Amino acid sequence: MKWYVVYTKPKWEKRAAEQLSKFNINSYCPVITKTQQRSDRKVKVEVPLFNNYIFVQLQEKDRNLIFDSPGVVRYLFWLGKHAVVKDHEIATIKEWLDSGDTAQEISVMQYQIGDKVHLNSGPFCDQNAVVKDITKTHYVLILESLGYVLKVKHK
Repeated sequence: MKWYVVYTKPKWEKRAAEQLSKFNINSYCPVITKTQQRSDRKVKVEVPLFNNYIFVQLQEKDRNLIFDSPGVVRYLFWLGKHAVVKDHEIATIKEWLDSGDTAQEISVMQYQIGDKVHLNSGPFCDQNAVVKDITKTHYVLILESLGYVLKVKHK
């Protein structure tokens, strides 16, 4: 079975994944713990790693079952086809989250727009990327194999 990327309503990622699990659909919503400042205190909250996206694993013939969840909007497409994530990419995300090292930041130094870089740490370890933009505080990288645009803070 393939892993597909599903676009959800804003702030519905965890709820949609829970509902799909109730329908016996294998779903995965990777979450990280962040500290948020409230007016009177700091609290730790679990937030989705990818805003508005979850992963579902199902047979191609069962693709329409996900629309039974009110939080699901549509499938994500890449080059005119349903976006498919490989099993080892899902495993990499799970391993990184299980390692507890999610506070780690990726740093890129002295690169120019158009340079190809190889990421050697973080959630996208062993992926190749192209530097798309450089701002005062961030690098914007394109992970061509995954179809992601990654924004990375300068150190």
